[in-house]
Amino acid sequence: MGRRGYPPEFRRKVLDLLEAGRKVTDLAHDLEISSQTIYSWRRQDRIDRGLEPGLASSEKIELADAQRRIAELETELQATRRAIELVREVVPPKDGSRPSR
Repeated sequence: MGRRGYPPEFRRKVLDLLEAGRKVTDLAHDLEISSQTIYSWRRQDRIDRGLEPGLASSEKIELADAQRRIAELETELQATRRAIELVREVVPPKDGSRPSR
């Protein structure tokens, strides 16, 4: 399995080299990374600096955290519903209806 991302410092250095005038294809060849990766980093940097529309890096992190939390809560809800079903199977309902308030 391949590597999982590059350190932020490395990305920043690549972007700095681009700003200094290096070409994407030359950097990609020299650093042995895909040119598409560099283009993606450059686009995200432009979004983060407000030069292009899109989700900023901080917003992407916040969104991923929220989606992760939603998944956890959905799992908990599913377990709770299953527990209620199991309790209903074991505990018979009380006679009669609920008392009025």
